Amino acid sequence: MTFDAERALQRARDTFDIEAAAVAGLKDRLGASFGQTVGRILALRGRVVVMGIGKSGHVGRKIAATLASTGTPAFFVHPAEASHGDLGMITADDLVLAVSNSGEVEELAVLLPLIKRLGAVLVAVTGRAGSTLARHADLVLDSGVEKEACPLNLAPTASTTAQIALGDALAVALLDARGFRQEDFARSHPGGALGRRLLTHVSDVMRSGDAVPRVAPKATFGEVIRALSVGGFGATGVVDAQGRLAGIFTDGDLRRLVETGADLRGQTAADVLHPHPRTVRAEALAVEAAQLMEQHGITRLLVTNADGRLVGAINSSDLLRAKVI
Repeated sequence: MTFDAERALQRARDTFDIEAAAVAGLKDRLGASFGQTVGRILALRGRVVVMGIGKSGHVGRKIAATLASTGTPAFFVHPAEASHGDLGMITADDLVLAVSNSGEVEELAVLLPLIKRLGAVLVAVTGRAGSTLARHADLVLDSGVEKEACPLNLAPTASTTAQIALGDALAVALLDARGFRQEDFARSHPGGALGRRLLTHVSDVMRSGDAVPRVAPKATFGEVIRALSVGGFGATGVVDAQGRLAGIFTDGDLRRLVETGADLRGQTAADVLHPHPRTVRAEALAVEAAQLMEQHGITRLLVTNADGRLVGAINSSDLLRAKVI
């Protein structure tokens, strides 16, 4: 058979149309059972157990993962494994979300009486309201589609897309009802970029102790220059006897002074410091420090506590190493 590129493109376009129509069709059929399912899940003392086999099993794994990452404890159990011991993972406090387009999958059907006997809530995600799965379920979510995108109307395509969309709708409704926030999402994704941005504080990445360059106001200009070289920070804080920050002196300040041609040998830190420097608190998010640097066109910040005492230092390199920026 000769390959027809235009025919392939048309098949792809038809697939998009059919699957988009399948998802849009769910909206009109969404009824009271959806809201009741959300309410049941919010009231759970246990977890959502998602089950499915074949392509619906792949969808089920995705639904379980989405629920778990958006504040609803959930996990996937394969029906065949449940028949050989994994049914023990389900308790009376759980809700079983069973996904099957036909609702007649044997490996799932054999478990339905057992799930009911356990006392778990059973919610069916199925395309057939009169199926065995639907009849056993406490609640039914209609995922039916008019036809598959497959030209043979056999391969699960539009039906699995509809299942995924219904699972996403459930997860979104639940996260909204829980008041789920960015910070909550970050706690479930600590290894991702959002997690680093929302969970990393200045205290986690700042320099502290002897790594924070500082001099007294009476320090000689030579002492100030030596402090500039500490840890490659490129600046030093000027602090009083109680450790409170009086100002900052940076390598940029040094260059500007040298360019004036002034005699600096008799100068002290108090003579050359830049008063009222930009600072950040240790408990602030590291991303806030990055935003402050960008806003004011600087590459470093001194960290102070509530009493104005110098407790740390942070620069753009520290933030880059922490993958905050």
